[in-house]
Amino acid sequence: MRILIIEDDKQAAAYLAKGLREVGHVADHAADGEEGLERALDGDYDVMIVDRMLPRRDGLSVIEALRKAGDHTPVLILSALGQVDDRVTGLRAGGDDYLPKPFAFTELLARIEALGRRPKASGETETVYRVADLELDRLTHRCSRAGKDIPLQPREFRLLEYLMQHAGQVVTRTMLLENVWEYHFDPQTNVIDVHISRLRAKIDKDFDRPLLHTIRGAGYSIRDAAV
Repeated sequence: MRILIIEDDKQAAAYLAKGLREVGHVADHAADGEEGLERALDGDYDVMIVDRMLPRRDGLSVIEALRKAGDHTPVLILSALGQVDDRVTGLRAGGDDYLPKPFAFTELLARIEALGRRPKASGETETVYRVADLELDRLTHRCSRAGKDIPLQPREFRLLEYLMQHAGQVVTRTMLLENVWEYHFDPQTNVIDVHISRLRAKIDKDFDRPLLHTIRGAGYSIRDAAV
């Protein structure tokens, strides 16, 4: 999943982002309410984690502005304000869940994964991608081809998800590094080659025609035709 963290505490944000990335999610960070609202409206996120007390614009104001703009991305509110009245206020402002600080990361992870499985409102980003007989369901995290289930590791799932989001297009190594691995520089690693090889073995090896193509000198593409 793509997750936006709106949190002004740098140490807390770094802890959250590190933990989420270690289990295969993509995590972006905004350090204040105004930046968070801007990134939320411009991005395509599956879940948002919003601190209630933020500089420039408080967390509840961010959520209310998102809902007024028609953005129904699930929001988990984090706050040191943990009384019943505080939680009720947060949920009434448009939050989908409320987790008081301090919290256990395992509980936070379980909550955002539950939010990510919720059906989305009509008109929002599609949750099932299809290319030929290959299907990827973002909500259930299931992948299948010709009706046969294909188990994927979290990073493999995110890699295939990104490729299928751009089906028929050439996806460059830089695009994959930035959007799947969150590297905003080239670390001179073969991580992409390794994961592409593993993914190809799972989605193409036992089927009649390949869908994952290497475009020499350019990148990769998921498409229903040989290049």
